[in-house]
Amino acid sequence: MAVECQFEKDSCIARYVRYMEHERNHSVHTVSGYLLDLGQFIFFVWGDNRLPPYPWETVDRYQARRFIAACSKTGLDAASTGRKLSALRGFYRFLEREDRVTQNPFSGLRSPRRARDLPRILSIDEVSRLIEAPLDKIKHASRPPGPIEEYAAVRDSAILEVLYSSGARVSEAVQLSVRDVDLVAGCIKLRGKGKKERLAPLGSPAVKMLRRCTGLADLLWQAGDAARPVFRNLKGGRISSRSVERMLKQWLAAAGLDSGFSPHSLRHSFATHLLDAGADLRSVQELLGHASLSTTQIYTHVSVERLKKVYEDAHPRA
Repeated sequence: MAVECQFEKDSCIARYVRYMEHERNHSVHTVSGYLLDLGQFIFFVWGDNRLPPYPWETVDRYQARRFIAACSKTGLDAASTGRKLSALRGFYRFLEREDRVTQNPFSGLRSPRRARDLPRILSIDEVSRLIEAPLDKIKHASRPPGPIEEYAAVRDSAILEVLYSSGARVSEAVQLSVRDVDLVAGCIKLRGKGKKERLAPLGSPAVKMLRRCTGLADLLWQAGDAARPVFRNLKGGRISSRSVERMLKQWLAAAGLDSGFSPHSLRHSFATHLLDAGADLRSVQELLGHASLSTTQIYTHVSVERLKKVYEDAHPRA
């Protein structure tokens, strides 16, 4: 269903899109996901033949409950079903504030219970092997690397250093511009979800690799202004998140590590290693840029599970 076209003809959806974009600062991907959820609900309640505008005020609690139950019956996982419930509940909450409806049919409905999936992390040794992999390749090459080859290896190592050193999301790391980096103070400015900004400290190895990376980039391409990207593709433009994901797979293989790890695994590893070393939960929450402490608490479970594994492997009566 082409909801993107339909919302222009439904004033409620059109107003909600403007609200998400301008007041909530949601990304294009988030807005698109919400529109997809609305489109599926429209199809469920009114079918393909009903044209906008839609009679949102006629939806009752029974229809809302049936939609959530239908999502579960089609095999949709609990997290995805819960996201649809959250999207529709938020949409109706907006309609209530706008006096378009008198009640929220999704209010009070519970999300399906989720199975707790603990994030997978790399060990400290595995992180080191991964970060060193790009540099090891050029170090042991049969011939000296060319300028582009050297830059690509240093850049890849620098990206991995930044992801692990700062706990940045890959989308935050690729958005970095030179003006966002303070190598003297050893910190970077990250722009997270909802365009929220936070300062993230960097360790000395990350600072060293960033200095080397930007120095090589400025030799290959003119330095330009402070808005230039920190991490460039081999044509000089800003590297994409997808390129980082592909790059990571390459170096995981080179380091002999599981190819199932993702850039986000370095963020998970960052948080877990901090907690393992005694960092307090509130500090880790701020470093990760989590709005809610409950989101950060998953890493305490990771640490406990790791301790249990050590106990079971080492204790004679485990």
